[in-house]
Amino acid sequence: MTAEFPRHADHPVDPQFLTRWSRRSFTGEPVAAADLQTMFEAARWAPSSANVQPWRFLYAIAGTENFPLFLEQLMPFNQMWAKKAGALILIVSHTKMERQGNVITSESHGFDSGAAWGSFALQAHLLGYSAHGMGGFFRDKARAALKVPADYELQAFIAVGKPGKVEDLPPDFQGREVPSPRKTLNEIAFEGTFPG
Repeated sequence: MTAEFPRHADHPVDPQFLTRWSRRSFTGEPVAAADLQTMFEAARWAPSSANVQPWRFLYAIAGTENFPLFLEQLMPFNQMWAKKAGALILIVSHTKMERQGNVITSESHGFDSGAAWGSFALQAHLLGYSAHGMGGFFRDKARAALKVPADYELQAFIAVGKPGKVEDLPPDFQGREVPSPRKTLNEIAFEGTFPG
């Protein structure tokens, strides 16, 4: 890549994997409803154990009556920049699944929902948006405010929107508004047993 965009892959991958990154700077422009549905459509086709598809997305588009409700579920640190997102989304996953007529605990609901999030984020990128996942939110408060049933686990909030200017971010965030690096493959992939 260029000096302006320093990411590079050690092995050949599609450029979308390098150019997609989690911005915090957004324009505040609402996400077009059709574009958001396309992102959800991409997520819908993610793989899942036994094709259960445990993910559910709750969302609010900027400028609608639900947007302030979603924003106030975030920790103040995230509210400072996410208030200019074009949409806020909560992804939850069903912790139960049906197997041979019995309802059992799903061991893979979080893993499966992560696959859906990955597809959502890449589709957002391909449409010219940026999607930023967040774990910094008030889970109990969000469960109550957004009426999430007890058998669903709250996974993450997502801020999505058109990329904005770095200088429009609060000063504490401006220096961090760059694509993050990744660990090397020899730090994350091991042939055979886990290293000692």
